[in-house]
Amino acid sequence: MFRHTKMKVQVLCAALAIGSTGFAAVAQAADLKVGVIVPLSGPISAQGLNDELGIKAALKYQGSVAGHNIKVIKLDDQSNSALATRNARKLIDQEHVDVLVGAGGVPSSLAIATVATEGKTPLVSFTPIDLTGEKAEWAKTTTQSGDLMVGAVVDEMKRNGVKTVGYIGFSDAWGDSAYAALQKYAEPAGIKIVANERYARTDNSLTAQALKVISARPDAVLGGGAGTPGALPYIALRERGYKGVMYGTYALISPEFVQLVGKAGQGLIVSSGPSLVGPQLPDSNASKKTIAEFNKAFQEVNNSQPNDLFSAYSFDTILVIADAAKRVPSNVVPGTEAYRLALRDELNKTTKLPTTQGLLSYTPASSYGLGKDSVVMLELVDSKWMLRK
Repeated sequence: MFRHTKMKVQVLCAALAIGSTGFAAVAQAADLKVGVIVPLSGPISAQGLNDELGIKAALKYQGSVAGHNIKVIKLDDQSNSALATRNARKLIDQEHVDVLVGAGGVPSSLAIATVATEGKTPLVSFTPIDLTGEKAEWAKTTTQSGDLMVGAVVDEMKRNGVKTVGYIGFSDAWGDSAYAALQKYAEPAGIKIVANERYARTDNSLTAQALKVISARPDAVLGGGAGTPGALPYIALRERGYKGVMYGTYALISPEFVQLVGKAGQGLIVSSGPSLVGPQLPDSNASKKTIAEFNKAFQEVNNSQPNDLFSAYSFDTILVIADAAKRVPSNVVPGTEAYRLALRDELNKTTKLPTTQGLLSYTPASSYGLGKDSVVMLELVDSKWMLRK
């Protein structure tokens, strides 16, 4: 009887061992689900397509973390913030994603941030989102702030002797943010704003706005647009004979913009992250190694070299998520509320993470993690972006 009992105990122990191994395998195999929202159609679809290429490169570079495969579920917001909101809710409520990524436009990203906070699901955006309080705790971005980038442009204007500036920007959250930053920095730099014109992303002609700006006779003009619609002010101004210096920000940097703006954009000066000019950077630059790794992964998966900024920002979202995920305790598994909370906490602890834009550090107080050292000035020369020194 003793022998029979001993055999039963051994069988039970073996079964428990197999069972525990099975549970561990299940936990180990749980995917880290990333819900990606991008504008694959609509006015800023060119930007969304570049965002998508950056995500593909990131998954090639790092497709898993801490034993969890990174699974992307992608939805098109059609460049529409209302649809972006619905997509975010679907990804949280139906797909049960662990983290959101997106979107292509600032209005859509701000809308997603609201849903992310309400749904207790972290968001890592690749567009500038000015958030504080609880929303900033749940939503981060891999970009520099619009305020920082416009400030860098104003510094460049001052160095170039600009005394008056006109503005033509979107009539939405991004256009308002860029203009507010221009107001903030221009006066202390001794630069007077003499025109403030706006347009919708879907507009096809800016004749009236260009004529009003030209009549104000500014030394320079700052465009507050993004993507391909951001080319319209420069085209309209040059077609009507404006000869002054034209400026912009990182929101313009894409091959589609360069193609559309054509000769009207030659000499355009913009503030940017450094990812497009990696080979021109000194070896001491914090981004140079990561940019080279990004370029390699991008080439392998897309059969071309990146020639835009948006794909680099989207590439960095996966780096940021993976860096935070590797610090989540191993007994907290994806697909649970505890995991989403832990991932949020680790995102807020990110410190000096090398990205294509520089060393990124987050705190719970802000959605941004990059400073002045992440900004370079570029000039469009013969349809190529060149580093200004």
